Amino acid sequence: MTNTEKQAALITGANKGLGFEAARGLGARGWTIFLGSRDVGRGQVAVEKLAAEGVRAVLVPLDVTSDASVAEAVRLVRAHTDRLDVLVNNAGAPGHAINPADATVDEIHGVYDTNVYGPIRVTHAFLPLLRTAENPRVVMVSSAVGAFAVVSDPAQAASKMHELAYSSSKAALNMLTVRYAQALPGIKFNAITPGEVANGKFAATDMNGHRGQLTAAEGAEAIIRLATIPADGPTGTFTDRLGPVSW
Repeated sequence: MTNTEKQAALITGANKGLGFEAARGLGARGWTIFLGSRDVGRGQVAVEKLAAEGVRAVLVPLDVTSDASVAEAVRLVRAHTDRLDVLVNNAGAPGHAINPADATVDEIHGVYDTNVYGPIRVTHAFLPLLRTAENPRVVMVSSAVGAFAVVSDPAQAASKMHELAYSSSKAALNMLTVRYAQALPGIKFNAITPGEVANGKFAATDMNGHRGQLTAAEGAEAIIRLATIPADGPTGTFTDRLGPVSW
């Protein structure tokens, strides 16, 4: 199957922000979008908004921290298709920017449950459907603050962001991406950060109080690019809107 033919993508946390813009961009290509949303009401509004733009979107109630919710999501997607071409692990939790000296296990666990265990839970559950596709792809929505090269660079604002939960969870997600890519060569696994690392820019979303210099649509460009790579495309990479990012 080529990227010009109708394909199916599941996007977690897609009722707003980066996930919604990725759904809009892929849906505009004629894809079927399974719109994952923990909040059913907001998810339905997002589906209706996409439908008004001609996008075929199916609401998938999905809490990535719940085994039962993920299992039900698989059942719902299977009711519509026998394969999944793309999985976008986008759902994320920002934590509370607690200084490392004050961070507790409870704070870390809450963020990891969404940002690390969530992608593992969802990826594992949807592997059978991904393996049925001719050119399956998984996009991990990570962050520049999960890159050692970024947080150790004094010129980057992230080097002065003294928190533990979010940045370490995204560093873990980056490692997951590489290890999945190595172990499952039949599926393309790539991580993105929704910004421009070289310019110190990031996308404005609810998670950062809309302080970013880029729009959510601009931030989603990297998601869409990696979601639409051909069969000979890259795997195990970390990129932003401009290109490769150092780990």
